[in-house]
Amino acid sequence: MKNRCHVPLLGSLLAALALAAPLRAETAWWNPAWTHRQAITIDSDAAAVTDVTGDVTVLVRLFDANQFAAAREDGSDLRFLAADDKTLLPYQIESYDNLLNEGFVWVKLPGVKPGTKKTIHLYFGNSDAAMPAAGKSTDAFDADTTLVYHFAGRGVAPVDATANANNAETIGTTAEGSLIGNGLRLLGAAPLTIPNTATLEWKQGQTLTISTWLKPGALQDNAVLLSRADGKSSFRLLLDQGIPVIQLDSNRSAAATPIAAATWSHLALVADGKTLKLFLNGAPYASIDGALPALTTPLALGAPATETPGTTAYAGELDEFSISKIARNPAWIKLAFVNQGASDAAQKTLALGQIEGGKVEEQGEIMQQISLFTDIAHNMKFDGWIAIGVCAIMIVVGWTVAIRKFFYLNSIEKGTKEFLKKWKSLATDLTALNPEDESNVSSLGGKVDPDQQSLVEKSPLYHIYQIGSEEIKHRLDKDGCRVEGLSGRSIQAIRASLDAGLVHESHRITDGLVFLTISIAGGPYVGLLGTVVGVMITFAIIAKSGEVNVNSIAPGIASALLATVVGLIVAIPALFIYSYLNGRIKNSLGLMQVFIDEFVAKMAEFYRPPQEPDQNSGK
Repeated sequence: MKNRCHVPLLGSLLAALALAAPLRAETAWWNPAWTHRQAITIDSDAAAVTDVTGDVTVLVRLFDANQFAAAREDGSDLRFLAADDKTLLPYQIESYDNLLNEGFVWVKLPGVKPGTKKTIHLYFGNSDAAMPAAGKSTDAFDADTTLVYHFAGRGVAPVDATANANNAETIGTTAEGSLIGNGLRLLGAAPLTIPNTATLEWKQGQTLTISTWLKPGALQDNAVLLSRADGKSSFRLLLDQGIPVIQLDSNRSAAATPIAAATWSHLALVADGKTLKLFLNGAPYASIDGALPALTTPLALGAPATETPGTTAYAGELDEFSISKIARNPAWIKLAFVNQGASDAAQKTLALGQIEGGKVEEQGEIMQQISLFTDIAHNMKFDGWIAIGVCAIMIVVGWTVAIRKFFYLNSIEKGTKEFLKKWKSLATDLTALNPEDESNVSSLGGKVDPDQQSLVEKSPLYHIYQIGSEEIKHRLDKDGCRVEGLSGRSIQAIRASLDAGLVHESHRITDGLVFLTISIAGGPYVGLLGTVVGVMITFAIIAKSGEVNVNSIAPGIASALLATVVGLIVAIPALFIYSYLNGRIKNSLGLMQVFIDEFVAKMAEFYRPPQEPDQNSGK
């Protein structure tokens, strides 16, 4: 019986361990030095891939603020791992902007199969200064890729992103904010020349794949996208009124549906040694029988290598130009088109999952937004810092006044509350005070204990009471009628002294509030001045450089607007604090006015001259 009980128990335990094993493997963390992880799913069905692609380099677009809040400013702590969370995947950062929350990273994957979903992980969030390097960025492209131009640089000749160093000779015009980061703008004039190298040399019947994105500015006749010629042997890739055309020597591919101007299209040329095939937006488009000729001359982007009658120089934009020395299959081209494009299918093909771990989940969206201000401040100009400095002075002075005024009002309100308790009993007979005895007056006829004296003396009502007591003593001595009382003119004179005391107490209570009103009125204007000057400088820089795009405008405008934000941060709290303090001050002033009226009434009642008729007698 005992053995029979152990058998099912052991079986249940083994089953639980079997279920837990894949769970642990799936949630295993690669390296604890990296605090964040994000799953990336590559769905071949979403890209309509129908064959194995072979090794492929996919584009990962980073746009989530969480990634940029936790990762390093330059993205140097990014790491891509296979689904096993052990195998590092080669990658290359084309651009990484933690201010605009935008990044473009190319990651090398083994062959993608149809009908599958491949999961990889992005790790980031390592702040260790001695963090190991991520390997060679050129390893992000396989050995069959001979040239890749991202056109990410500004004012320099395009640089080859592979290890072959097939850099261009001429400097191209940068197209800011292109399809994938920056692109190349061809103006229909001089071509972009790519010198011949051992890896770019064409042999007779060479296999080849050329892939690029193009956006024609207008439809042209026989606009040359790419050309290579040597005597009678020539190859050209044309765009004839929007129709992509292969021209091999004098032979041309058949015309098909044209592409539209001012829209991005993906174009791929595949040479297998017998046929040249053209793919448009991932689908077969045109073909021509024949093989590539043996050519060792430079390649020309955007204009013919030699003057050719009947052709024009292409005017428009190009992005992500690449050359491979093998004939890529249609599945590879289809995946490149869908993944690199901006369609809904691109987001489904490569989907970013939820971010796991780290402090970003704890701090929430508010802290993520706050962290952006640090990035914006990095682009702040000197004039903006001056405006922010002035606003900072206003904040320090205004808040200092507000805090001191808050504690001051608290102290006088406590003193007033205690004073009014003692005044109630004294007000029943004001003549109980002995004006000749100062201690008797100070203690409200002996009703205030020595322990309470310092608290009561903080009340402005106590100060007014003392003024009234001094005036009563002075008037009685002056008129020589201490026994008889006070005349009507004396009472009026004493009231004038009490009103003067009210004015002095009012000045004491409201002292310093002017700094809050300066913050309320001046803060937004100082911030606005910083913003206007910052915007002027930004537009002046744009006008001088000639670059008009979001990437060049946004950082300057964002940093300029920060001055206005700081100005409002000065003014808005100051407005609320001023309103609150002003309300309490009005209550204190109203209470003083009521006390003066009561004091004068009691004084007139208890210090009446004997000859004054009694009000109750009706005479």
